[in-house]
Amino acid sequence: MGCFGFLKVMMFAFNGIIFLAGAAILGVGIWVKVDSGSILSIIGKMNDAPKEFNQVLNVGYLLIALGLLLLIIGFLGCCGAVKESKCMLLLFFIIVLLVFIAEVAGAVVILVFRPLADELFEKFGTAAVKNIKEDYGKNPDITGLWNSTMTTLKCCGFKNAKDFVGSPYYEDHNGQYPSQCCSSTIQPCNNATVDMVNTGCFQKIKQLIDDNTVVIVGVALGIAALELCAMAVSMILFCGIKSRGD
Repeated sequence: MGCFGFLKVMMFAFNGIIFLAGAAILGVGIWVKVDSGSILSIIGKMNDAPKEFNQVLNVGYLLIALGLLLLIIGFLGCCGAVKESKCMLLLFFIIVLLVFIAEVAGAVVILVFRPLADELFEKFGTAAVKNIKEDYGKNPDITGLWNSTMTTLKCCGFKNAKDFVGSPYYEDHNGQYPSQCCSSTIQPCNNATVDMVNTGCFQKIKQLIDDNTVVIVGVALGIAALELCAMAVSMILFCGIKSRGD
């Protein structure tokens, strides 16, 4: 097998994986739209949530669009390599190039508008705290969502345990906090308890992101490198097919 044949095989295998990943993401997106309305409705019920967060309700459409994009890229790459189609390989190159440019532009926007993102999260935090104070202990969906989040992340409230002061749960349980806010040795707990979990879930999520910044950056750079390699291979095959045709 010559170099040209090896590149064809690699192009087919790589894009075959992309095609399968796209099919999986498309399936998840369709499932989200068809069978996950209750989860999305919980987010939508958050009182005074910033209007920007209404886009969370469209996560299914986002997954469907991403899945379709990967399906198209995978199809063009596989068929272009197998059939030695210059048109498909050129389309593959153009689409991957546009995706790469969009990713670079997105990274620049995130870096430039980081203060705006912080302000948006601050607005969301205000809405989340109000959501706890008004609905925790009264709305089963909201209560269950917060309980699951706090149990998984081992945190208490959005900012800290004080978020629960004045909530229906707090009032109905004589000033006690949810069990997730209590240590393993002291339950139930209240303002007189010193041994409490007082780390907010926002702080936990932020810490999780900060602790994995290197991994996130590494994955992003790896994806960018794969895209560059894919574009290079597709152009090599395109030029090779063109020269053989001439």
